[in-house]
Amino acid sequence: MMSDTPLPRCGTVAIIGRPNVGKSTLLNRLIGQKLAITSHKAQTTRHAILGIKTRAEGQILFVDTPGIHQRGDNALNRYLNRAARTALVETDLVLFVVEALRWSDEDAAALAALVAAGVPAIAAINKVDQVSDKAQLLPYLRQLGERHDFLALVPISASRGDQLDELERALLRALPEAEPLFPEDQITDRSERFFAAELMREQLVQRYGEELPYRTTVEIERFEDLGGRYRVYALIWVERPNQKAIIIGRRGEALKAAATQARMEMQKLFGCPVHLEVWVKVKKSWSSDEAALGRLGYGND
Repeated sequence: MMSDTPLPRCGTVAIIGRPNVGKSTLLNRLIGQKLAITSHKAQTTRHAILGIKTRAEGQILFVDTPGIHQRGDNALNRYLNRAARTALVETDLVLFVVEALRWSDEDAAALAALVAAGVPAIAAINKVDQVSDKAQLLPYLRQLGERHDFLALVPISASRGDQLDELERALLRALPEAEPLFPEDQITDRSERFFAAELMREQLVQRYGEELPYRTTVEIERFEDLGGRYRVYALIWVERPNQKAIIIGRRGEALKAAATQARMEMQKLFGCPVHLEVWVKVKKSWSSDEAALGRLGYGND
């Protein structure tokens, strides 16, 4: 006798879009916990991050990706675009994120990558809470629907959580019938060591000028579990001595403030006391060196 109970759905959803459109904020809101670091600067996300959302109807495996962009041509920029496009190849469904009432060349480039991959997609129109005249959304939605045959167009606000339940239902309907791949209480496959590096880097992105964060990265030299507390040793890599001086600041005050905030964020995420020690070192032109990128963890996604 056949059961009338519908089978659960499970699959991978790649979150794709131009830089700074709100993909990481959306992932964090969907998962209900901070997994991806955020800032108002473009290209904050450098790694594909898996976020697992389990509902009664099934399991959605979100993959947050770097923004597809047209800025610069060094090794790091190439890696970021490659990471985003690789996620398109290995996914069941794409969540294409755009900003309400905006369309740029980088939006077009992200859509072109989606079309080339030939993967079904749902569009999330973000930041609708910032649109004062909601009547303006209708022609924008119509134009977006003409650009591509999306399975659904869902206006949302990632920062406020508006319409995200409807978005999740639309995504689940489009995923294949399959059993969950992860336990229902698991929210990612990334290690605590990875998140320690990201939370330290978040402080650099948020605290320093427009160009400096793109010339910095963070490496965790040691991550020790001391039974109820962690000890973390982090290295901040920069490209020039003057960048090192800026990050350290007068009498080390700037670095101390950034490290203190990063430690507090780690304790919040890990749920235990954290002892954090941070050093700053110079590695000339690391962002333009493919081999250096590999040693620093880029390309291991």
